[in-house]
Amino acid sequence: MASVVLVTDSTADIPLETRNKLGISMVPLKVNFGDDSYLDSITLQPAQFYEKLIAFDGLATTSQPSPADFYEVYKKLTDEGHVVISIQLSGALSGTYQSATIAKSMLDEGADVTVIDSKSASYGYGHIVVAAAQMAKAGASRDDIVAEVHRLRSELRLYFLVDTLEYLRKGGRIGKASAVLGSLLNIKPILSVDNEGTVYSFDKARGQKRAMARIVEVLKADLKDRPINLTIAVTPGHVSGVSEVVELVKQHLNVQISHETEIGPVIGTHTGPGTIGLFIFPVD
Repeated sequence: MASVVLVTDSTADIPLETRNKLGISMVPLKVNFGDDSYLDSITLQPAQFYEKLIAFDGLATTSQPSPADFYEVYKKLTDEGHVVISIQLSGALSGTYQSATIAKSMLDEGADVTVIDSKSASYGYGHIVVAAAQMAKAGASRDDIVAEVHRLRSELRLYFLVDTLEYLRKGGRIGKASAVLGSLLNIKPILSVDNEGTVYSFDKARGQKRAMARIVEVLKADLKDRPINLTIAVTPGHVSGVSEVVELVKQHLNVQISHETEIGPVIGTHTGPGTIGLFIFPVD
């Protein structure tokens, strides 16, 4: 039986060590500072990126991989006899999923490639890719892995706590007046992703502690005492109090497994430094 391999893109924010260990192929998006373009997490690492972002006066932008970028990876893997499962950033947030789908259509008819819209972002689907790769390494079939990917996608709870409104303003997601007023009042927006993979403002609170308490309140009402897998993703070098956040969640929720990872350059372009992401999966 042909082995199953996982392909994803850089916005899954999966650490290099984990990708190498599980044989996950990653197609990078690009981050652009004016005329300078970088490959997310390849030629620009998270810590370097946030320093550049803070120092840059203009509007940093991002761009998706081309179909040819995915085709090259798919062609190599399928020529080697692998079955490919490719899980991408939400199609509602980027054309990356569309590029992957086009690349699949360019392959020979016998190539076995399944492309899945994660309907999520960052480690919200990075966790799903890792779980799928672990199943593949254990010898699970394509169909079983795809079924588990869809199950995990339906179980995800995802929240982003944004420290500053400036990058949402720059990206056109909120108006200048709202950004100025929000900054003066120390408003912390809480962002989430809906079932279609679209980012929306779930709630807001004055100050990080109140915002975190609100997230925990919502999760407690939703999950009760169900055991959960918790990942907290941060922008490296620009978030303090992470251990306090973990402890707050553990005080009120049944955390069985917890991890910490970094929010990469592409997601960080739109949310800015100081962002905290919480990704929760029930494990029962």
